[in-house]
Amino acid sequence: MPDLPSISVQISALPDSPGVYQFYDVEGKILYVGKAKNLKKRVSSYFNKKQEYGKTRVLVKKIKSVKHIVVATESDALLLENNLIKKLLPRYNVLLKDDKSYPWICIKKERFPRVFSTRKLIKDGSEYYGPYTSMKTVRTLLELVRSLYPLRTCNYDLSEEKIAAGKYKVCLEYHLGNCLGPCEGFQSEEEYHGQIESIRQIIKGNFKSSLQHFKSQMKQMAAEMEFEKAQRIKDKIDILENYQARSTVVNPKINNVDVFTIISDETHGYVNFLQLSHGSIVRSHTMEIKKKLEESNEELLQLAITEIRQRFNSQSKEIYLPFPVLVEENIKVTLPKLGEKRRILELSERNARFFRQDRFKQIKITDPDRHTKRIMAQMKADLRLSEEPTHIECFDNSNIQGSNPVAACVVFKNGKPAKKEYRHFNIKTVEGPDDFASMEEVVFRRYKRLLSEDEPLPQLIVIDGGKGQLSSALKSLDILGLRGKIAIIGIAKRLEEIYFPEDPIPLYLDKKSESLKIIQQLRNEAHRFGITHHRNRRSKGAIDSELENIDGIGKKTAEQLLKEFKSVKRVKEATIERLAESVGMAKAKKIYKNFH
Repeated sequence: MPDLPSISVQISALPDSPGVYQFYDVEGKILYVGKAKNLKKRVSSYFNKKQEYGKTRVLVKKIKSVKHIVVATESDALLLENNLIKKLLPRYNVLLKDDKSYPWICIKKERFPRVFSTRKLIKDGSEYYGPYTSMKTVRTLLELVRSLYPLRTCNYDLSEEKIAAGKYKVCLEYHLGNCLGPCEGFQSEEEYHGQIESIRQIIKGNFKSSLQHFKSQMKQMAAEMEFEKAQRIKDKIDILENYQARSTVVNPKINNVDVFTIISDETHGYVNFLQLSHGSIVRSHTMEIKKKLEESNEELLQLAITEIRQRFNSQSKEIYLPFPVLVEENIKVTLPKLGEKRRILELSERNARFFRQDRFKQIKITDPDRHTKRIMAQMKADLRLSEEPTHIECFDNSNIQGSNPVAACVVFKNGKPAKKEYRHFNIKTVEGPDDFASMEEVVFRRYKRLLSEDEPLPQLIVIDGGKGQLSSALKSLDILGLRGKIAIIGIAKRLEEIYFPEDPIPLYLDKKSESLKIIQQLRNEAHRFGITHHRNRRSKGAIDSELENIDGIGKKTAEQLLKEFKSVKRVKEATIERLAESVGMAKAKKIYKNFH
């Protein structure tokens, strides 16, 4: 590239007008395309302030030149930005691409038009409706149309001259009642085009005119005593009303409206699009968008609206949104707060959420590394951590009526249990049931050992308990000099509150949050592991005490008997001679006499 003036000089030359800017690197490769209400202010903002996100800082360091295109309005900039992103494929832009070809319903430009599905748009004057996001929807619509109106399926040239010359003969479809034989002049062009007009309305979601037409026909046939024909028309009315009942999910007065919602996580956004016509959802599509520069929901939704409306050739003049964003001119934006419109918005959001869940399930199977990275990134954001918690340890105390106090430490790595690293602790320095002191002891013992053995420390410690247990654990971290080096939180069981050090107000995560599910899984696993160890100790203690209660039998003899006979039951069943082999005849007589 030729020598360029400095970035500051290039920015100073930018106009204060709406437009689109393009960033290029030292080799002249496109880095980023953006739009702005004021080009100079927007481009300057990249260089005048410290960027919050790492990827944006990297982008700014690479920028060597800025180009711009001035447009009349901000909405013009929106459309131009979308087109340039698709054309130039900048590295740091979200790319809204879709390699899938969607089906359309075609009404062919012919004297007697055929109606069929296609994935190719041919500019020959034919009418195309769609695209539809599901072939199943297309098939269902075509089946409905063909059950109501007999249409030709042949590809003959049904010109007036050829029909008059008797060039064609009716086929099997005519004899089956699926076609009225326009090829032999049995059906007029006017009647056929009347059917086509009704089909247009049905495809658009408007069933009213077809229902009125069939009802008037049915009454006329009944008045003329043509009851069989009247019954056949009634069957068509039933088919149409059943389909309408299934497809009408909102108020029929809501017509020609697009609905957009978005949900997102740390790495991706999911935008759902619903198109409403005459109270029916005629199209639903969810787009997954990978974030490049930690884009906000507003930025992602704005890009997606422009792209989706272009892709699906939407002519709707009103859109429902969860929050305001810039859209094309002459489009009415509605932000529903309650009532039926709000329920439609919630339905769209639910579709986006279900799509996201399905994608997670697929990714968990096909790309477990991406699944793990996403969950770690989500936990980092939800719990306000400085790094992703790939190594987490959770502590839980177990004691029943103060007997055999124990504690458990479970370890999760990359969101999964690392069972070989689980540890049990028998409480040594605490007398009686004191959860706070017990927690202080086990946390101190655990991390003193990891430090002395130069083992890696976790990024996050989870304490099963509220503010009291968390404070006790913090005392140990203070003594070891680990305060502030390891993130630590407490989880209280009652309402699943998350407590942070020195913050009296707990955090409440969404009950469906994956971060909360991981923390609950940690807590439950620590509880299970601790309880199992506690039961084993109590059980062993009960067995030991049963043998030690025999007069003349001490702790060492009881342990020797259990080591050799494996259980108290076998000791009870042993003969006096067999017992004598283990502990001598004098003790054997006492044991045998006690059990017999």
